Amino acid sequence: MAQQEEQFNVVEVCNVEPFHEPTKPSQSPTSLPLTFFDLLWLRFPPVERLFFYEFTNSTNFFYETFLPNLKHSLSLTLQHFLPFAGNIVWPIGSSKPIINYVPGDFVSFTVVESNSSFKDLSSNHCEASKRHHLIPLLKTSHEKASLVSFQVTLFPNNGFCIGITTHHAGFDGKSSTNFMKSWSYITSSNSNLDSSFLSLPENLTPFFDRSLIQDHNNGIGISEAYVIDIMKQGGPNNKSVKVIDFPSTLKNDAIKSFFELTPSNIQKLKQHAKNEMKMNVTNLSTFSVTCAYVLSCLAKAEKPKDEKVILIFAVDCRTRLDPPISSMYIGNCIAGQKVKLEPKKLVEKDGFLSALKGMNEGLNKVKNDGVLNGAENWLNHMVNANESIKIYSIAGSPRFEVYSIDFGFGKPKKVDTTSTDKTGAFSISESRNNDGGVEIGLALNKQEMETFSTLFVQGLECI
Repeated sequence: MAQQEEQFNVVEVCNVEPFHEPTKPSQSPTSLPLTFFDLLWLRFPPVERLFFYEFTNSTNFFYETFLPNLKHSLSLTLQHFLPFAGNIVWPIGSSKPIINYVPGDFVSFTVVESNSSFKDLSSNHCEASKRHHLIPLLKTSHEKASLVSFQVTLFPNNGFCIGITTHHAGFDGKSSTNFMKSWSYITSSNSNLDSSFLSLPENLTPFFDRSLIQDHNNGIGISEAYVIDIMKQGGPNNKSVKVIDFPSTLKNDAIKSFFELTPSNIQKLKQHAKNEMKMNVTNLSTFSVTCAYVLSCLAKAEKPKDEKVILIFAVDCRTRLDPPISSMYIGNCIAGQKVKLEPKKLVEKDGFLSALKGMNEGLNKVKNDGVLNGAENWLNHMVNANESIKIYSIAGSPRFEVYSIDFGFGKPKKVDTTSTDKTGAFSISESRNNDGGVEIGLALNKQEMETFSTLFVQGLECI
């Protein structure tokens, strides 16, 4: 029997504007400055995520009921996130770019229908390239850059996928997740399509006050130092806000796979570290043992030839600033922490313990030196990375609770941070089972994935 040819039909490309209600004007600001946390990412590639949902209702119901509700709810949600319906621009006479919304601005919303296998695309193992047509494009030019775009893909009688692409200078992972939570909350609450405003509960109400982020250094401010470096890139005096296309590390035969560490696996890793390193289990976080274990398996699968290996992970600064700011702060508020590791030790039997030691040293450095230590040099380090050093990085966090995002048809079947496919990073999130486990996603070529999978399973059995 001949295999059915995959088809991908664009049903609609439209613009969704924030809903305007004259009697209830938006409390959201229309313009936001970019802090030094944001400026770091001005020209870096956007972040892409896919949310897969099972959906067995009729196609008519999707187009006639659910889709109109989804669009209207997005419009209502944008009332609360008004600046992000606008663009990043660099006004004439301004010392740095800003986020700016003017009436008439919108977000791009694409509707697609596909006869591809929903079961395959939402599974734990899939050819990475098969998911890439589900990702919405983000419009950027030298003059202005959109902050967010969406694509909804229907797989008739099986499911749908919501793709979101965000500009990294506008959103960090926590911010974009909170946006999705707000949208899903309003969608699930909005049975009346005539409603023009829905308030958000306190735990979803966005916080925009950027004056609380202290930008100080000995002499020149951190933002000013970043702007000087930014304008030198492709300069002189280069004020472009266009995202740069970085080379992709993705191979043609790349497989995107997801693995899980159960609560018992995590406890086993912690106990092993306690026995071998004489560490107190209470000082070992789920985050650190997860990242250390994945890194050790990755290094053994890839066998990096570089003399040095660096692991970069993000630390949420919201609660670590002095004074701390709201957990609902929307924007970037993360600091990258760098851990130097020896490749020879990573690929040995005790590679997990070596990686864990490095992770703990990095986390202790944050605790002792503060999250903003050396912040004035962050951008310079990112732009001038040494190509002879193998860099591993981590995206996401189990604390984001991405599997709680329910648009009225249950929790996602799969959530995939597809932008990590191109960078070689691995993603982590909470387990879909909501049992305290951790899900790990990564893309490798077929041979490396087979090796990684074997190492991942056997390593846990041997501990």
